[in-house]
Amino acid sequence: MSRFDWTGLMRLGIRGLGLRPHEFWALTPAELTLLLGREGGQGPLNRARLEDLARAFPDRARDDNQGDV
Repeated sequence: MSRFDWTGLMRLGIRGLGLRPHEFWALTPAELTLLLGREGGQGPLNRARLEDLARAFPDRARDDNQGDV
């Protein structure tokens, strides 16, 4: 039977991600995996991906006559 590294996960969640203990323990394993950028997801957003998104969805100047949207 393999042992689960709870200490390592807690260190990553609490120190690395800045979660409070109750926030860490409220996460599902899938949510924690996603936050850590591991398996099954694309991982954290990097600069290249941000630039791709900025090109695909450019900011548009707001028309002052339309007010805040």
